[in-house]
Amino acid sequence: MRVILAEDSTLLREGLVRLLAEEGHEVLAAVGDAEQLLAAVEAHTPDVVVADVRMPPTHTDEGLRAALEIRRRRPEVGVLVLSQYVEKRYATELLTPDPEGPQGAGQGAGRRAGHQGGGHQGVGYLLKDRVVQVDEFLDALERVGRGRAAFDPEVVRQLLARSSRTDPLSRLTERERDVLGEMAQGHTNASIAVHLHVSQSAVEKHINAIFDKLGLTGTTGYSRRVLAVLRYLGS
Repeated sequence: MRVILAEDSTLLREGLVRLLAEEGHEVLAAVGDAEQLLAAVEAHTPDVVVADVRMPPTHTDEGLRAALEIRRRRPEVGVLVLSQYVEKRYATELLTPDPEGPQGAGQGAGRRAGHQGGGHQGVGYLLKDRVVQVDEFLDALERVGRGRAAFDPEVVRQLLARSSRTDPLSRLTERERDVLGEMAQGHTNASIAVHLHVSQSAVEKHINAIFDKLGLTGTTGYSRRVLAVLRYLGS
């Protein structure tokens, strides 16, 4: 894949450049701030952008805002953001489709291999600690490059731990919540079956039950799978 990196830590940035090159990926640019990131994407149009959430000058959310801008301008480009901590708002903003942006098959959104509907291109949210787990990082990058989602298991775990008193997900069974958690990480039905040690047909039945309980039966437009994950992240 053709990748652009945006990370203000020189040590981490150079380490990622070397790792990706060794894995056969082409690093088009490696930059240290959001302004350079946007310029590099316009110049090269990569398959995937890997960007730190917090970058100069304020080290707050420059990287996130750049990632959202890339999603708006270049829906065919996958976006994988890295964060030091679990910040639910960032995860939700990344996955929420831009109502003014391209939808359906418009402007290349449906061209990505493995794309699963709507205007939702590949997107991911990983904790920086996950980067040192090389196989997990590369797997997330590959999923985002194929137009799927890749959310850190710790993000999923913390979201599951919240109170369920007014949570629409409280109607789900424990197994359905497990399946939805795997969906939020971007796994396919086949990989969910392997992770949960159940048949693929059982996974499909659980997913249909999730759609039904979340009121997504008969939904058109954006993929029901994406909408279910949005409910999961946003509730």
